[in-house]
Amino acid sequence: MTVCVNGKHFSMRSMAGKLCVGRLCIWTRRCFVSTNTVVAASSPPQGEFMNLCSLGLVKEAFDGYKAEIWADPSLFSYLIQSCIPKRSVLVGKQLHSLIITSGAYIEKFVTNHLLNMYSKIGELQTAILLFNSMPKTNVMSCNILINGHIQAGDLEAARKLFEEMPERNLATWNAMIASMTQFERNEEGLDFFKKMYELGFFPDDFTLGSVLRGCAGLKALHAGKQVHAYVMKSGFEFSLVVCNSLAHMYMKSGSLGEGEKVIKCIPSRNVVAWNTLIAGKAQNGYSEDALDLYNMMRMRGFRPDKITFASVISSCSELATVGQGQQIHAEVIKAGASSVFVVISSLISMYSRCGCLEDSVKVFLECKYADPVLWSSMISAYGFHGRGEEAIKLFHQMEQEELEPSDVTFLSLLYACSHCGLKDKGMELFELMVKKYELKPKLQHYTCVVDLLGRSGCLDEAEAKIRSMPVKADAIIWKTLLSACKIHKNADMARRAAEEILRLDPQDSASYVLLANIHASAKSWEDVSAVRKAMRDRNVKKEPGVSWVEVKNQIHLFCMADKSHPRLEAIDLYLKELIEELKLHGYVPDTASVFHDMNSEEKEYNLAHHSEKLAIAFGLMNISPGIPIRIMKNIRVCTDCHTAIKYISQIKNREIIVRDTSRFHHFRSGICSCGDYW
Repeated sequence: MTVCVNGKHFSMRSMAGKLCVGRLCIWTRRCFVSTNTVVAASSPPQGEFMNLCSLGLVKEAFDGYKAEIWADPSLFSYLIQSCIPKRSVLVGKQLHSLIITSGAYIEKFVTNHLLNMYSKIGELQTAILLFNSMPKTNVMSCNILINGHIQAGDLEAARKLFEEMPERNLATWNAMIASMTQFERNEEGLDFFKKMYELGFFPDDFTLGSVLRGCAGLKALHAGKQVHAYVMKSGFEFSLVVCNSLAHMYMKSGSLGEGEKVIKCIPSRNVVAWNTLIAGKAQNGYSEDALDLYNMMRMRGFRPDKITFASVISSCSELATVGQGQQIHAEVIKAGASSVFVVISSLISMYSRCGCLEDSVKVFLECKYADPVLWSSMISAYGFHGRGEEAIKLFHQMEQEELEPSDVTFLSLLYACSHCGLKDKGMELFELMVKKYELKPKLQHYTCVVDLLGRSGCLDEAEAKIRSMPVKADAIIWKTLLSACKIHKNADMARRAAEEILRLDPQDSASYVLLANIHASAKSWEDVSAVRKAMRDRNVKKEPGVSWVEVKNQIHLFCMADKSHPRLEAIDLYLKELIEELKLHGYVPDTASVFHDMNSEEKEYNLAHHSEKLAIAFGLMNISPGIPIRIMKNIRVCTDCHTAIKYISQIKNREIIVRDTSRFHHFRSGICSCGDYW
């Protein structure tokens, strides 16, 4: 189709492809308006038109109300919006062409809708071209493009546009503050909030929600309390958005009680409030309470969402309650949340931490879509179970899929290598992370490298790495070196590492214990006494070793010298018989693992009543043959228990899975999956 203007013929198709607006488009619009004045006089049945648009039936809406649209180009905005949910790029561009030919392009309202559509459906470059070609932009135009840059993850471009804006409104500031907290640049988010307030903009509930999330990310309790004071002063204390963010801030900062008070003051608790409370319990180590709240939430008629599931599944991970985890997995499927990445990732982690690696693999393989977070979760699961080769193989498959690994991916890989003795491969991956993927190592990465070097006996190299790394060392990295010193019996370096730890964290009981054990291994009982005296003087309490086992959906806790279990006498008798049976098959108690100056008989009794042995004895008494016995422990399994469990797995023909703070040990037929390297 062509049109003739002043004797010249123009192609409508060529006109539709241009972004600029000229006199021809304006003239075309006038022609359409003039030929439809009768229709324009009567208002269109907008209810039906808008209903078609909301259903995404753009063609039907346009064909049915073509005349009305030409008469009132603002109706294009409904058609444009309907392209966003289905990300209909082609339809959006066709509408763009019609808007140009109709002359509606000069309407800033319509053009802003076009800009918004391109930004939201991922056509950022087209949005930028459109923005630059607009005869005149306004605050709304800039806000839309800022949000487009944020959606694409380009915060620098968003910030540049923000700085260039001649005027800003509250929505502009809200977008920038929210983006900073979204991408964990929380300090910058708080700086934006401060500048905004100084310039006379008063925050709304959206602003306050973002700021409180920033405080939560920084665990900045003092700043959060100041915002809380403003909330009370400004009358936002009944806003659900603000209250939920406020409770989240307190709980993330460790003030669980304050967070609960805020939730209790909410007049009408919604799913978000329940999620905040459940997540707060889970994050602060109250996993059983989190599961109780989850059950209460469902009893009150609230339907859990993906956030709820992620929190309660992580609680099952911490408690290693595979039975409850499986029940929640069934509820996830029933709720239609089994394709949500955050839920799948939590399930992979849960099954892994419950000792069910095969179920983790199954969940991973059932996912139809490739996502770097899921691949990283599966790599982590392999590493935690000492399957370093499988973790590395999966990483190479991830590269073949052209998925971009993150710093978390490499953290999982380094962890896997350190627990399998793959020193050279681990150092190669560390170099790959820095040079090929240009990822800046964090303190956790350096801690894994120190662990990798220390376990393999390269203690001097490990200490040099700590002293030369560009980030400040913490107590954990020095504790990692101290643990390696214990393995390789390097008392001199152990003293140096312990001094650094106690300088950073004088109340760290594990460091005192490790140092005392190193001295005890060398029979330096005076040094052992000195360390223990220092603990008493500083009122440092040693964390007791606790093991637990799940039997018929109930958790049974065991601690050496604890007499509270109702079946302790029967367990004690069974354990005594079991130890005698082990000795007949060649087991010799490793009394060197008892770091106390006592006689051999006392040492043997002490060893026999370690918490993991009590838990295994109870498991053998109550768990049917053929079902694996899964034991969880809050500290590292000792050498004697590791040896004893190998004997038990062989003599009783049972699979025993033990999770300690370091990794999983799978015992079968007298062999452990760690290959005695842990």
